[in-house]
Amino acid sequence: DRLGFDATVATGWERDGDNYTGQMDGGFLWGRAKADAVAQWAEENGVDLGCSYAYSDSYFDSPLLAMVGYPVAVNADIQLRATAALRDWPVRHFDCAEGVTKLGGLELQELGRPFLRPELLALAAQIEFEGIEHIPKTGPAIVVFNHRSYFDPAVMVMVLAKAGRNIRSLGKKEVFDVPVVGQFMRAVGGIRVDRGTGSDEPLDAAIEAVEAGELLMLAPEGTIPRGPAFFDPVLKGRWGAARIAAATKAPVIPVGLWGTEQVWPRSARFPRVSITNRPLVTATVGPPVQMNYRSPNADTKRVMAALSELLPPEARERRSPRPEELALTYPPGYSGDPEAETDRRPGTDS
Repeated sequence: DRLGFDATVATGWERDGDNYTGQMDGGFLWGRAKADAVAQWAEENGVDLGCSYAYSDSYFDSPLLAMVGYPVAVNADIQLRATAALRDWPVRHFDCAEGVTKLGGLELQELGRPFLRPELLALAAQIEFEGIEHIPKTGPAIVVFNHRSYFDPAVMVMVLAKAGRNIRSLGKKEVFDVPVVGQFMRAVGGIRVDRGTGSDEPLDAAIEAVEAGELLMLAPEGTIPRGPAFFDPVLKGRWGAARIAAATKAPVIPVGLWGTEQVWPRSARFPRVSITNRPLVTATVGPPVQMNYRSPNADTKRVMAALSELLPPEARERRSPRPEELALTYPPGYSGDPEAETDRRPGTDS
């Protein structure tokens, strides 16, 4: 009654007064017997099974699913997944975000994880990892990283593959709007962000993912800093990570990246590949950031300070970059004001 069902068809258990005897009251409704019992109930109550829905996660409910007009396999076992594929039944997965593609019950990230090894990027860089144990094996978490290069996402994917976690990531709309790339990003659980609208929709989607026990990845800076801002020892970020943390109380795990700009600087359209002169790239994972959840501005400063502490000492030294160094931080065709870059709002491209 509490669930609002009109009737229940199930295996009954015999009672003697207020006690169960341990014996069944009637037949054991399993497999074909369950389907027959449902068919009998439908006939007695004038229910058209051709217009009815059935949901199950078990192959042994295939007879029940086969006799209704709208069968749906939900979080199906491997045998039911195969049956659903052969019979063209829809398959729903409630253990991952809407729109995430699964093949054989596994996310694309899980299928690709055995191949996500640093050796794949060996032609581009020597990559060293440290502190992977700080990433929770299960449960919600917000993983943040400092943004230095177009190569950063590749390194972060390696970090989280080593941790054995699927990820949900926030990404700018310019990436999601690229044909094929955008579809792939959505298929692996990416969340599209249109930074110019101020919409809370991506933030709400991120909070929902974290509350569901997912691991969310984002760069608080929102974009790669340009010009003098790239060399500023004080990292500046937007409030997204702090707001998500305040809403979910999930741990915020910082990952400091260094050297990625040597592989793929912002000025280049493609990464540099060198067999003889591979740069060293480091990814250092730190312990959870201590948040107070009262001020998104203060918590964002805590997050950025934690990221800074994971970088080499040279990253925290203020210096005047050379013109050729500055040139590497601007995108191709840059026509902005270099003097205004230090004051530009983090995460914006204009």
